[in-house]
Amino acid sequence: MPGASLTSSRLLKALAVSAIVFGALAVAGGGCALFGHATDRTTLGHRADYVSRIDFLAGFADVAAGTGLRCARRWGAVLSAVLALVTAAIATARGCHVMVGAYQMCTAGVLTLKSGFWAVVSLVT
Repeated sequence: MPGASLTSSRLLKALAVSAIVFGALAVAGGGCALFGHATDRTTLGHRADYVSRIDFLAGFADVAAGTGLRCARRWGAVLSAVLALVTAAIATARGCHVMVGAYQMCTAGVLTLKSGFWAVVSLVT
């Protein structure tokens, strides 16, 4: 944001808190899919294992980036840009996986939302 420092931007603080919440939800959802009871895993539907692992690990990175942004650390902005690129790459890989027949609509929606979120955060920072 032109003219606004990292410490004074209300938008940046809101994005930071959103990133932390988003990350916590990703850790919880990915953890449930990976380590939850069999009945919990079946309610999640057909999910590729790599999606659950990536979601779980990326949740920690989301929380770290949000924390860095909230504390106005430059590494938070850098991590946000890295997350935007990595999430877009994962979405592309997932698209290739979809072409061979494995598809779940919520995964596509989450990857689109997450890619867009981190792209906005990287532009703001």
